[in-house]
Amino acid sequence: MEETSIIISGFGGQGTLFSGQVLAYAAMDNGLEVTWIPSYGPEMRGGTAHCTVIISEEAIGSPLVRNPDIVLALNLPSVDKYENLVPDDGLLVANSSLFNREIERKSIRSLLIPANDIAEEIGMARLANMIMVGAMIALNPILPLDVVKKALEEHIPERHKKTLPINFTAMDRGYDFALKNS
Repeated sequence: MEETSIIISGFGGQGTLFSGQVLAYAAMDNGLEVTWIPSYGPEMRGGTAHCTVIISEEAIGSPLVRNPDIVLALNLPSVDKYENLVPDDGLLVANSSLFNREIERKSIRSLLIPANDIAEEIGMARLANMIMVGAMIALNPILPLDVVKKALEEHIPERHKKTLPINFTAMDRGYDFALKNS
């Protein structure tokens, strides 16, 4: 595995930063080099939030990413912002529950996944982020899914431990959706 850069972007409150943390912890727990840089918009909930995660076997030269290998776009403004920044053969996973348009670039790999709809189906609307993470792992297995689940289990705040089973279900549903629809 060479260096892989990921941007997770959406509205504040969608769990974009937490998704990135889970990936960063999974990489760290498995001896990989990692950076995680959060970025908040003017207001946290409802404003924009994104994070950059870089995972590598080698030391990471710069934490700054202009053209991310992978983008998880949880809303339309994120698709609009990052679709043209993903390099050819890069991956864009977009939450199609929140917009109605196709991905225009044909030189990138893309997946439209109704993450909010799937999250509501499994009983917790706030899990779109974990559905997106599962889908990303299916399409670009930078880390095994069980490693990401283990990191979530080990690093989730104690008060949220009871949500682990439904978080795992969310990841599995995203993973399965990606395999069936890519």
